[in-house]
Amino acid sequence: MDVITLEAKGRVAGKVATKAARREEQVPCVLYGQGEEPRIFQIPEISMRELVYTDQFHRVSINLDGEAYDCVLKRTDFHPVTDSIIHADFYVLHPGENVTIRVPVHFNGIAEGVREGGVQQEFVHKIAVTCLPKNLPDFIEVDVSSLTIGQSILVRDISVEGVEIKAPGDSTLVSIDRPRAIIVVEEEEDEEGLEGEEGEEGVEGEGAAEGSEASEKEGGEKK
Repeated sequence: MDVITLEAKGRVAGKVATKAARREEQVPCVLYGQGEEPRIFQIPEISMRELVYTDQFHRVSINLDGEAYDCVLKRTDFHPVTDSIIHADFYVLHPGENVTIRVPVHFNGIAEGVREGGVQQEFVHKIAVTCLPKNLPDFIEVDVSSLTIGQSILVRDISVEGVEIKAPGDSTLVSIDRPRAIIVVEEEEDEEGLEGEEGEEGVEGEGAAEGSEASEKEGGEKK
């Protein structure tokens, strides 16, 4: 796993100082962990981008006041309009302590069902895991190549050595569905079949009615 090093600078607590840091394109941050005294600091937003805007998980080494902290990015807050990073939480790792963190899910391969015209639906792109720092994965890899139309992969179908997946076992990760166009055509064909059956019954009914009317007329003429 790659380690990203970030140079941090201590900051003053409070809303005024926080707003001032953001105006200077600095991200207000907090560092905490088991047995650790919380530390507040700031990091240039541009330095955070390679850590945040990626499809892989990274460990982080934060250099603050002459000390290096082995961390993971625990949480990131974004501006609702500009989508810029406005806050980040970092969690300090300890070798013998489990950590729970969300890591990316990568779907690899081309599903057999996709080759047959099916549509791949992905329901999860990040998933929570619990493990020791040494076992932290860059991502969870899911091979979809054997999936045919109508098949899916659930959480209980995947496993990573030394890693516990923290999600319900029956949650769907990915499925291969039939194209909507095929479903619509089949529905229309079914409806046409039903209409044909109803029409045949109507014709038979009309024939019986006509036969009955003819019999009544003949009976009337004989009289």
